[in-house]
Amino acid sequence: MLFLALALAAAPATTGNWPQFRGPDGLGVSTEKNLPLKWSKTDGQRWKIELPARGVSSVVIANAIIYLTASSGQRDDRLHVLAYNAKTGEKLWQRQFAATGSTLCHPMTCMAAPTPVADESGVYALFASGDIVCVNADGSVRWIRSLVSDYPTICNQVGMAASPVIADGKLIVPMDNAGESFIAGLDLKTGTNAWKTARPRDNNWVTPVLRPTGATPEVLFPTGGEVVAYDSATGKKLWAHKSASGMITSPSVVEDVIYMPARGTSALKYSEGKLEPIWSATTLSGGMSSPLVYEGGIYAVNGAGVMNAVDRKTGKELWKERASGKCSASPIAGDGKIYAFDEKGKCTVFKAGKEAEVLATNDLGEEVLGTPAISNGAIYVRTNKTLFCIGN
Repeated sequence: MLFLALALAAAPATTGNWPQFRGPDGLGVSTEKNLPLKWSKTDGQRWKIELPARGVSSVVIANAIIYLTASSGQRDDRLHVLAYNAKTGEKLWQRQFAATGSTLCHPMTCMAAPTPVADESGVYALFASGDIVCVNADGSVRWIRSLVSDYPTICNQVGMAASPVIADGKLIVPMDNAGESFIAGLDLKTGTNAWKTARPRDNNWVTPVLRPTGATPEVLFPTGGEVVAYDSATGKKLWAHKSASGMITSPSVVEDVIYMPARGTSALKYSEGKLEPIWSATTLSGGMSSPLVYEGGIYAVNGAGVMNAVDRKTGKELWKERASGKCSASPIAGDGKIYAFDEKGKCTVFKAGKEAEVLATNDLGEEVLGTPAISNGAIYVRTNKTLFCIGN
C-alpha cells in the first residue's frame, strides 16, 4: 500500500491512472499517444452518460474505475460519490451522505468542489461541507468523518475547493478557512489523524503538491505570500519561502524547480532549504486555472481567455493566442496537444511548441468547470449534466 501510494504521487502519468487533481503527479500531463483531436456533443465520443447531480470537481480514474463526486438537494446537503466503468460508462455504484457542515457557497460552486483522490483500494472524497468519506472500490463504505464535528469553528464562507492528495500512506487534507485552519495526514484505513499541523486562518483554494525527496515526499502548500513545505510522515514544518503565491491555482514541481503561479508565474529552484528565483513571467497568469508545464514550455489561460506560452528554462514569452473563452478548468496535455476547456464547454486544442498553432476547436455545449482527465487514450470530461468519454 505504501509503495503504491508513493508511486502514484511521484511517478509520471501512466496509462489508465489519473488518480488525483491534475493527474498522478499533479501536472496535468499524460504520456499517452493517439489522443483525440476533434469531437462535438454528438460525435467523436466512445460514450456519454447523464449525471444524477451537479459537481465542479474533476473525475479521477484508478484501476479502470471512474470516481466522481456530486451534491444535490435544496440546501446542497446531499453528498454523492459515484463509480463508473472507465471503458463502457456502466454505472457501478452510487453512495449518498448527509452534509454535517455549512453548505453556503457562491452559486458558481457547490459542495462537490474538491476533487477526490483514488488508489487501488478505493476513493477518498472531501466535500466543501467539511465531510470526508472513504468508499472501497466495490462500493462498501470504509469510513466517514465530519471535520466540523471535530473542529466546530471550521467556516465554509464562499465554498472550499482545495483537494486532498495521498503521500506516505496518508490522506493529506488541506483545510485552510476563516475558522480553525490546518493541514492533516489521515490514516487511509481509519480516517483518524496521523498528524495535524496548524495553519493561518484564511480562505485558500490551492491543492497541495508533492516534492519527491526520497523516502517521504514533502507536501508543498502555498498560501498568500509564502509556500510552506511539510514532512508527509509527521506534518512537521520543514521550510517556508516568502514569495508571491496565489490562493486558487496550484504550483507544479518538475525535478528541483517549483513553478509558482501568482501575479504571473515564477520559477524557483530548491536548494538547501530555500528557493532561489530563476525567472518571473508576469504575463503567465492562469486566472482560475493552474499553469501547465509541458515539454519545453509553460502554458496558462488568463482571465480573458488568452493562452500564453513561455519558455520553460528562461521564462521568455513564446506566443499568445485566444482560447475559446474564460477557463476555470486547468489545461491538460498529452500526445503533443494542449487541451483548454472554457466554462461553456468549448475546447481549443493547441499544438505544443514555440509557435502558436490551433489544431481544432470543439464544443460540447455544456458547462465545464472541473479539469478533465486523460486515461486509456481518451479524455474524460465532466460537465454540469453529463460525463463524456471522448476518444478515437
